[in-house]
Amino acid sequence: MPQLQNRQFLDFEKPLKDLYDQISQLEATQEKSKTDMSSAITLLQERVEETKKSITHNLTPWQRVQMSRHPDRPYTLKYIQNMCSNFIELHGDRNVKDDKAMVGGFGLIDGETIMIIGQQKGTNTKTRQYRNFGMANPEGYRKALRLMKLAEKFNKPIVTLIDTPGAYPGLEAEERGQGEAIARNIFEMISLKVPVICVIIGEGASGGALGIGVGDKVVMMENTWYTVISPESCSSILWRSWDKKEIAADQLKLTGTDMLNFGLVDEVLPEPAGGAHWDYNGAADILKNYLSKTIKELKQIPAQERVDTRIKKFGNMGFWQE
Repeated sequence: MPQLQNRQFLDFEKPLKDLYDQISQLEATQEKSKTDMSSAITLLQERVEETKKSITHNLTPWQRVQMSRHPDRPYTLKYIQNMCSNFIELHGDRNVKDDKAMVGGFGLIDGETIMIIGQQKGTNTKTRQYRNFGMANPEGYRKALRLMKLAEKFNKPIVTLIDTPGAYPGLEAEERGQGEAIARNIFEMISLKVPVICVIIGEGASGGALGIGVGDKVVMMENTWYTVISPESCSSILWRSWDKKEIAADQLKLTGTDMLNFGLVDEVLPEPAGGAHWDYNGAADILKNYLSKTIKELKQIPAQERVDTRIKKFGNMGFWQE
């Protein structure tokens, strides 16, 4: 987790920054004057925890979007590091190259071998470019499918971690078949014979998310979003400006609560006080406990029954009128 002095605060997190500044000043004074200020510091630390809860208690949809993009938020590899033991990353789509925006491999969760796959963003300018900001090319989705088929071959459950602003929209990605790669993944994932759990840990945008988002269970972390288009892009299309992004976020109904009400996700997992970026281990433990329990439940169901239920589940999504 980033050190406090390196932390970044969103606009609505400013009360937290003010409290931490006060704590730092008291600690500096205590060190300099050798005066015991532990009781005042403890009181401020208690206020910090209360403030974290109050800030995240009633966030607007746009604030949820901001939280999902928080620069200190844990990404796929951080969750893997804190949840899995003996993780072995596998590379390449056996066709074009190894897409660094998509990572995956075998790992152990509570003694259960799983295939875990997810989009990975970078933590600084250099790694963001290296990971292409979490936007996978076609070879990333083909790599993900190769790993899923490998897991199916060895009868191992699959977990996907979704965190992407969308599939890469560049010309070269379209030339190599971006749409076909995502469509192929959706087609293949619906009939995988092993348990599949999809978790939105950050941004869940468009086909970039859906390309690894078809499973027996689809769940969202509390401060994430899932929709066909980002609020900024929606605003630019409808109003020719990004200025209406907050209205767009509200109208898109993109939060976990909205998705749960629409029947598009199965559960919304809580995050530690203040959000996952304040407690990496706590967030990973919440997700790990859910995965361990759900994998055990899904393994009790016959493979063909799981597939039939998955097909029916996704076939029933949406609203229509004849």
